[in-house]
Amino acid sequence: MPVHPQTVSFLELLATWTAPPPGASAEPTIAEMRERIGAAFPVVRRELPQVRDIEVRGPGGPVPVRLYRPAPPGRGPLPAVVYLHGGGWVLGDVDNVDAACRDLASAAGCVVLNVGYRLAPEHPFPAAVDDAWAVVASAAREPERYGIVPGAVAVAGDSAGGNLAAAVALLARDRGLPLVHQLLVYPVTDTAMDTPSWREYGTGYGLDAGTLARFMDLYRGGADPSDFRLAPLRAPDLGGAAPATVITAECDILRDEAEAYARRLAAAGVPVELRRYAGVVHSFFLLPEIFDAGAEAMEFAVRRLRAAFGDREREDGAACTTGTSG
Repeated sequence: MPVHPQTVSFLELLATWTAPPPGASAEPTIAEMRERIGAAFPVVRRELPQVRDIEVRGPGGPVPVRLYRPAPPGRGPLPAVVYLHGGGWVLGDVDNVDAACRDLASAAGCVVLNVGYRLAPEHPFPAAVDDAWAVVASAAREPERYGIVPGAVAVAGDSAGGNLAAAVALLARDRGLPLVHQLLVYPVTDTAMDTPSWREYGTGYGLDAGTLARFMDLYRGGADPSDFRLAPLRAPDLGGAAPATVITAECDILRDEAEAYARRLAAAGVPVELRRYAGVVHSFFLLPEIFDAGAEAMEFAVRRLRAAFGDREREDGAACTTGTSG
């Protein structure tokens, strides 16, 4: 399918949002990129009865978390999603996914915990995954603190956040902490960077291969590239992980590795549904104001989460159900 007209418009807008100011270096510094990233996501934020910033104890100190609740305090416990933002483990914070987390909380009828994990290069691997785990473990083991239904915690994330969500889901399996679902939105699942989609969409489609490779190096440091917490696709066994939803964009360097991960989950007996959105690029999920597919993907994610919350029993067997939208 050709690139969607909304993608063409987005890429034109992205070029203006991320253009370096006069006198800036050709290759922006990490500080400059962090300053610009907020301008790339002009969004309307839904009002909710409760939004508050809290802290969760983590291995490197307090982890900032923004808690969203779609019902007033005192209305009883709700299921929960721990959400992990993207940004290549180097950029981004809770503000960049604030609108999406508000939408998830409202539409799925759940508490959302939006995690401000530590970023590289100041805090290389495994700092981010350790912080993510600390919040997931706290939500599962201290549900009363957050007003969560015991045993009804899911994990979600986009891009590098999807990588962290997949890693945390495997840690939860290994550490005997059941999760009801993992929602992986165009996740990084490998360190190889050698798939056809990496080659085909490496430049000119929003998420450039050179930039993500640079970020991967900053995050990974000297760690083993086959560590499953870095590369979930390289985990020897995916069996027993939480049921999954995997969302991909056709014109995205991460498409192939994310879809390979969905297939490996299914082969390991994990219930998984994979859906690719045609003609769109990385970040579409967070920009429903620009992409119709973003709104459609959010609705799909909400349906999957609500189903997971409604029936927490594991399905017998598994199938990788695939689909294409657009």
